[in-house]
Amino acid sequence: MLARLQQALTLGALTAALTWLYFCLQQGRPVWAVLGLVVVLGGHALVLALEFVLLGAVHGTDPTPRARAEQLLRAWWGEVLHAPRVFCWRQPFRHAAYTDHLPADAHGRRGVLLVHGYVCNRGLWNPWLQGLRARGVPVVAVTMEPPFGSIDTGVAAIEAGMRQLEACTRLPPVLVGHSMGGLALRRWWAEHGNDSRVHHAMTIGTPHHGTWLARWGATPNAREMRRHSPWLAALAAREPAGRYRRFTCFYSHCDNIVFPAATATLPGADNRHLPGVAHVHMVDHPAPWQALQALLAQPPAAA
Repeated sequence: MLARLQQALTLGALTAALTWLYFCLQQGRPVWAVLGLVVVLGGHALVLALEFVLLGAVHGTDPTPRARAEQLLRAWWGEVLHAPRVFCWRQPFRHAAYTDHLPADAHGRRGVLLVHGYVCNRGLWNPWLQGLRARGVPVVAVTMEPPFGSIDTGVAAIEAGMRQLEACTRLPPVLVGHSMGGLALRRWWAEHGNDSRVHHAMTIGTPHHGTWLARWGATPNAREMRRHSPWLAALAAREPAGRYRRFTCFYSHCDNIVFPAATATLPGADNRHLPGVAHVHMVDHPAPWQALQALLAQPPAAA
């Protein structure tokens, strides 16, 4: 569903840009042609700029070091370049490029479950899927549908992916969630509650305590990610003491979606700050990938 929507949006934007270009050049207005292309194809840069302005404005008493202006500028530019790769290529047109990897000889090799975030699908993880397949690591990347329903609806897809990995490897996998995907992982774990099924959980830019930006969201899953939402409170109440020690949480003071920055951390978790990295770009930062490789290298008995 989401892939088709993003296909339509991407192709519609390209059609509008080319139509504008044609008519302006036909009328001998090259300056207007260039301005139109900038607006149509680069309009997301203005939206991202507004997000970074808000990020800087609401830092408040957050304990994370405040990002410097040059860090915010570099993070904004990185996201301007990175977002179209994800939302206009990987997810709409390449979400099925790399299938789940469940080799018949995977018994005893630890697997990985990948869970995407808001307005995303499994195509977000294409570089991870490619890298894990090349290393022979069993991996499943889920797509949670419908894209704008409650986070609760993702539990079934996660459970299905978990069962596939468990049958394939006979070992508890490493769970990795980006953004809302980290909340979906926690929600699944709270319901299925058997700690022996999880080796470790890693979240990347997940609004564990909600995000300021979600106040403008109208969809059920966006409302659940608001600061101090009843959904987040109910989730935390279901989690046993000590579980957060099983988490590694990556967060950034330049996260333009999940802010203030410390909302992406958990008490007692291994919280790791990625300075100067924006929200979507965090997925392709080398630090989470390296952390995953270290977890996969642990012997089967390691906690």
